Amino acid sequence: MIWVVLIFAGLFEVLGVMMISYFHQQRNLRSVVYMIGSFGISFALLKVALMTLPMATAYAIWTGIGAAGGALVGMMFFGESKEMKRIFFITLIITSVVGLKVIGS
Repeated sequence: MIWVVLIFAGLFEVLGVMMISYFHQQRNLRSVVYMIGSFGISFALLKVALMTLPMATAYAIWTGIGAAGGALVGMMFFGESKEMKRIFFITLIITSVVGLKVIGS
């Protein structure tokens, strides 16, 4: 169950990064509230995960989900480069996160 909490923490991190991009497009209060809310939920869920999981493992997985997810969202919704080298390295990040989960059980 704690791994699900950590995954959701990472997904809210991705949502927060996405809200940063929306804030730059639409500078309004709603964008700021969504951005702060997303990061706040992300940090709160990370805090819960850190009560059980080792800090190094939890933080690495959280940042991996955030980095890979942010890059994928950028490619899908914000017209960022879809170069094969970039996709290869994002795949390495995802593989590393899965590996940490497997050995960190």
